[in-house]
Amino acid sequence: MARRNSENSTPPIDAAQLFALAPQLRELLKGVSQVELEHFSMEIGDLDLFIPLSGSTPAPAAPTVPPAPVQPVVKLTDLIRESYARTSSDFPGRIREVRLGATKSEGGSRCRSITIGGATAPAYSDPARPPVHSPVISLDVFDMPVTLPRVLRENVTDVIEDPAEWAKMNVKKFGADVVTVHLTSTDPLFRDSPASVAVKTVEDVLQAVDVPLIIGGCGDPKKDAEVFSAVAEMAEGERLLINSVTLDMAEAGTLERVATAARDHGHALLAFTGLDLNNAKELNRRLYEYIPAEQIVMDLTTVALGYGLEYSFTIHERARYAALMGDTELAHPTISAATNAWAAREAWMKMAPEYGSRQLRGPVWETVNALTLLLAGVDLFLMMHPAAVLTLREIVPRLPAVGTAHPGQIADWVGVRL
Repeated sequence: MARRNSENSTPPIDAAQLFALAPQLRELLKGVSQVELEHFSMEIGDLDLFIPLSGSTPAPAAPTVPPAPVQPVVKLTDLIRESYARTSSDFPGRIREVRLGATKSEGGSRCRSITIGGATAPAYSDPARPPVHSPVISLDVFDMPVTLPRVLRENVTDVIEDPAEWAKMNVKKFGADVVTVHLTSTDPLFRDSPASVAVKTVEDVLQAVDVPLIIGGCGDPKKDAEVFSAVAEMAEGERLLINSVTLDMAEAGTLERVATAARDHGHALLAFTGLDLNNAKELNRRLYEYIPAEQIVMDLTTVALGYGLEYSFTIHERARYAALMGDTELAHPTISAATNAWAAREAWMKMAPEYGSRQLRGPVWETVNALTLLLAGVDLFLMMHPAAVLTLREIVPRLPAVGTAHPGQIADWVGVRL
């Protein structure tokens, strides 16, 4: 649409009218090489308007672009062969060793104590330096019925109401090295069970099994401090792992109470932080004021496969390398809650057929979580599904094996279909 822009403007001329005036315009513009318009505006949107003038030079034709040549398809026929020379590196640092559980001769009642830590090299990186101690597996027990995915619940249905029987089954049937007792009922938002009830639960489990115990709280800084202190006093000499102490406890003013109770009654502490090495170092520094460093284990947080597991791996690996390079504030053994894999909906939800059976999917999710962080140097795993436990136990002995593979076939383990 074109119009003359003035105070006494005529009505706008639309495109149809302009087209009708084309012959008159051509006649008026004969011999004219330049036209200057004043007070003129044109609203044409995306319209391109071209008026050929008689006797004018035609617009140049667009250059012809030759078609691109067809490139031949190159198929992969072989992998690039590179030599590999095994090297051995010496690291100045060493991961501290922490003992869990105590036998009668050590002041407790366990059949044996378990030591974690002691690494002098990244996990399984140097055949000449295999792990000093084998990875340890702990199976979970809850002090109250909790909601579990069916694939987990079906293994514990008969004992879910009895923590002592649940612990006994974990040891005798599933081969747990350690049992973790989660005192979930003490949570003020759940049952708010008193410390005396928690003490009785731990005492019952100590009598039911003779393996080391990990004692988990509810996550409330004040309630956990009360419960942990009471449990530590009751189980003096048993060398429990108190799970866990946090920077929130420091803010709440309860960290000292738990740390001194663990020190005075001979227990170890699990220092929990959320994927932040600076926070891990700060928490450890605070604990050094109350308890020997040889009684501290770190939990740097495990995130489920598909929800940030690779970040958990990075944090654990960074901590291990820093410790081996001499950072004593990170030179502690670590644990991984592989059970956090069950927080992923893909591990337990009913999904499309291509995702496979939930009976298999969940254990695979937990296994992958555990194996991933095993390679980052984790020393102790909290687990739940028996199949995941069996798989981890089967794989671990194979990792340090040397001389069993055929070098010429190592690069052929993967195939590509072109």
